[in-house]
Amino acid sequence: MDQGPMENAFAAAATLARGDLVGLPTETVYGLGADATNAEAVAKIFAAKGRPHFNPLISHVVSLEAAEALGVFSPLARKLAEAFWPGPLSLVVPRQPDCAVCDLACAGLDTIALRVPSHPLMQEVLRAFGKPVAAPSANVSGRPSPTTADHVLAEFGDKLTLVLDGGPCAVGLESAVVAVIGDQATLLRLGGLSRVELEAVAGPLLAPDASSKAAPASPGMVLRHYAPRAPVRLNGTSAGSGEVMIGFGPGFDGADFNLSAAGDLVEAAAHLFSMLRAADALNPSAIVIATIPETGLGEAIADRLRRAAER
Repeated sequence: MDQGPMENAFAAAATLARGDLVGLPTETVYGLGADATNAEAVAKIFAAKGRPHFNPLISHVVSLEAAEALGVFSPLARKLAEAFWPGPLSLVVPRQPDCAVCDLACAGLDTIALRVPSHPLMQEVLRAFGKPVAAPSANVSGRPSPTTADHVLAEFGDKLTLVLDGGPCAVGLESAVVAVIGDQATLLRLGGLSRVELEAVAGPLLAPDASSKAAPASPGMVLRHYAPRAPVRLNGTSAGSGEVMIGFGPGFDGADFNLSAAGDLVEAAAHLFSMLRAADALNPSAIVIATIPETGLGEAIADRLRRAAER
């Protein structure tokens, strides 16, 4: 286990490029970082944290310019970014059509959560890596967020290849999260910026409507995830006429898709949203999904599928 200063940014970038996880300092809390463009690497975050649901993750980038390559920034979103980036604000905006961040990091949604952190070591990592880094708080779900490298080590021990020590976090709270769709800004999560500070720039912020199917999704909230247009039938063994089959494990050689022929739950999580989209694009009468064992990441996969099946 290596805890290093600024020069270890290149080691962190190399670790991220291999698809492994890194403990990273930010000014808010320490993050559990992975290559946001690599679905299997992102799946490792969910496995390590024991997340009960596939919540969208915040993708960290080095600049507003880098963020605009991934998300669509209205004038209001750009105004907030210019006022508070780098800093403890995450913005949820529509995804660009060619957004490089994987579906799993966005929980299958058509929006993306983006942040430009101000911590100098995290900035060095982002410059060295050259890609967005998904980095939720580096703790097991339900436990307090870590604000020192020692907290991360105590949480994960030798499960992480690398933890960078950037000192205690200056803010110590997760970032505030604001969704900006067009000229409407909605405060999704309080955090390292106050409502007063945010409204001084954005004007009055809306409150999320939990009953609205169009409500933006954010880390730390009860979420509505991507649902296919086609009905979803769970625990199936074969597809009928006009249906599409998504298998899991061996024995599904004839299936249209297989989340993981080897029965690997990390691989299945990595493929989940992209295969749901691909199946839905075939305009089937129904999407049939094989049984997923509810152990490890299988619990989160099964939870996501039950949500997709609800009508």
